[in-house]
Amino acid sequence: MRLGGRLAGAIEVLADIETRKRPVADALKDWGLAHRFAGSGDRAAIGNIVYDALRMRLSHAWLMDDESPAALAHAVLIRQWGLTPEALQAEFADDRFAPPALTEANLSALASRNLEDAPPHVQGDIPDWIQPSFEANFGEDWLLEAKALAGRPTLDLRANTLKASREKVVKALERSGAKPSRIARNGIRIAAGEGASRLPNVTAELSFQKGWFEVQDEGSQIVADLVQPGEHDQVLDYCAGGGGKTLAMSAAMHNKGQIHAYDADRKRLAPIIERLRRAGTRNVQVHDDARQLDALKGKLDAVLVDAPCTGTGTWRRRPDTKWRLTPKNLDERIAQQQEALAEAAAFVKPGGALLYVTCSILPEENDAQVSRFCADNPEFSIAPAAAHWHDIFGKDAPRPRSQDASTVTLTPASTDTDGFFFCRMQRKV
Repeated sequence: MRLGGRLAGAIEVLADIETRKRPVADALKDWGLAHRFAGSGDRAAIGNIVYDALRMRLSHAWLMDDESPAALAHAVLIRQWGLTPEALQAEFADDRFAPPALTEANLSALASRNLEDAPPHVQGDIPDWIQPSFEANFGEDWLLEAKALAGRPTLDLRANTLKASREKVVKALERSGAKPSRIARNGIRIAAGEGASRLPNVTAELSFQKGWFEVQDEGSQIVADLVQPGEHDQVLDYCAGGGGKTLAMSAAMHNKGQIHAYDADRKRLAPIIERLRRAGTRNVQVHDDARQLDALKGKLDAVLVDAPCTGTGTWRRRPDTKWRLTPKNLDERIAQQQEALAEAAAFVKPGGALLYVTCSILPEENDAQVSRFCADNPEFSIAPAAAHWHDIFGKDAPRPRSQDASTVTLTPASTDTDGFFFCRMQRKV
């Protein structure tokens, strides 16, 4: 397919997402099934246009004075891919599969408008109602942080040190452009790429099948590193999901001690079994029934609560969720987080640690939650996590955002990772 056909396909997918309020991954999959003639490169290019359009939906629409799928998709090629309107016109001139050209009104708006004149939330490509939360968390840097969440994410991997060193994995993936990460101790990064370029399918590599590495955002790896479980510790991953942090902690513990992986949602937990097998993990017990945990109450050295959240820190990877988020969703997540913390705290032994993590950057889900929890549960107090950052990751590692060197907030702008929050709460002896 030529660029015109790819652009037309992206417009179809964006229209499907808008009309049927569907997740972007589902819309792209269905388009591919209905257009089997499209090759893998075509599907990747169409996906790039769609994701780029959703990441910067508000600013694209404002500059084009048009929020239609066609305007958004054209804006991607002009603003993000570096093509001029004239170049597009020439490219599409003899392409019968290309979409209709931009209107004179679109071109006039794009030529005359300056994004600095747009409302701040439009400049940052975030919903207007959430701007106060960004301001509360980041102060005068809030717009910088918002814009960073509209960029393309890298492909991040974690070397499974139970089977291979980071150096060995980097060498195995050399042709994919793999490099050591800047912060995570066993992290590996492959650059995001530009335009129509597609990321390598690393899960097809023999080294992946051998269990040498896992696909895991560097931010997720960092918060797992911050748990710092000891080799002989008893640990509970209370909201384990697919097991990314469970696997990282298991490797850090050198397959010693014991990790209990639990999630109330059995569907989310299902992938963990195959991942544990491939990784060669032997110190993990998986639980899908809360009653199986009763004997552990008050006995564990560390309990990790990777709480359900709005996912605002993952907007680079899941930009469609940015536009579906509502104040009601936020309130629901806050209530779920409070419930998860209250339930998980019962498993922490005296002197043990309760670790609270979200993939959100909203203060309502993060600092406000742990402050409230400690106020309601005075046997717990916040231990300074940020103060030990350089001890864990080295003096040259970029620093996260932090309030009073206690809690840690990772962001694309500060640490070049997805957004994550981490807090260590210690229980009195």
